[in-house]
Amino acid sequence: MKTLIPSWIRVPVIFFFIFGVVEFFIDSGDKPAFIEYPAVLLFLFLVLLILIAIEAIVGALENVMLHKLDEAARAKFLAESEKKYEFTWLKNIYKKLLGQKPLEEEGEIILDHNYDGIKELDNSLPPWWLYGFYISIVFAALYLLKYHVFDGDNQIDELEIELAEAKTAIEAYKKTAKNLVDINTVTKLTETSDLSAGKKIFDTNCVACHMIDGGGGIGPNLTDQNWILGGGIKNVFRTVSEGGRSGKGMIAWKQQLKPLEIAQVASYVLTLQGTSPANPKAPEGDVWVEAENTEEAQ
Repeated sequence: MKTLIPSWIRVPVIFFFIFGVVEFFIDSGDKPAFIEYPAVLLFLFLVLLILIAIEAIVGALENVMLHKLDEAARAKFLAESEKKYEFTWLKNIYKKLLGQKPLEEEGEIILDHNYDGIKELDNSLPPWWLYGFYISIVFAALYLLKYHVFDGDNQIDELEIELAEAKTAIEAYKKTAKNLVDINTVTKLTETSDLSAGKKIFDTNCVACHMIDGGGGIGPNLTDQNWILGGGIKNVFRTVSEGGRSGKGMIAWKQQLKPLEIAQVASYVLTLQGTSPANPKAPEGDVWVEAENTEEAQ
């Protein structure tokens, strides 16, 4: 290893390989693991120090070994090392890709004509160019068959497919992203955490008009089966978000509350149905029976 790759290449390669492995196995979210977890940064720093220390020790041992050799052996060893550092395998690949004859064999391919002492070599096309040309022919044939014979998806078709997939993905994301809920996607929340948050919002903003138990005061009674603007989660969500009747209903809360908060308080309000408030206000509006109403009240 020492004689094939110089240390200034070997150490960074090994370090970043270890860094990549750490990042792969540690789920740190959006931030890199070494930022999210200080212990990882310390570990990587120690790894770097160990790699540098190993290189220093190997270098020192090599120097000790060189000093034990006689001058001729030392010169031979250094010459061989320098030769290996030249990456001869890379040079050989480069020469094969060019496809040129060695300088000493160029006499075999010199053309007869001569222009003012300038002679021309009859070199073959470079293999890289020739293979690339053959690949382009194969690609063109496959392209012709797929898109002009078998009517493969063109760019417009692919765009429409991607748009449909994106729309499906957005709808699926909206179902899991509660804070993107709207009147069309809202559903009644039943988790304890959501109802507790809804109760807190209700106690902070709604008790002045509806009382702490929902029995009603300035606002209507929320515990009976009558609703002025329709019951059900969608209607209650719309009423809280957009406000009540113009000029005499409650204000719109969409500027003060997030969509998730509106869904939480609307769900909590529905849990008050059928409870027994201390001083219930007389019913207002129409009776709302969920099972018999397939369309939301306007």
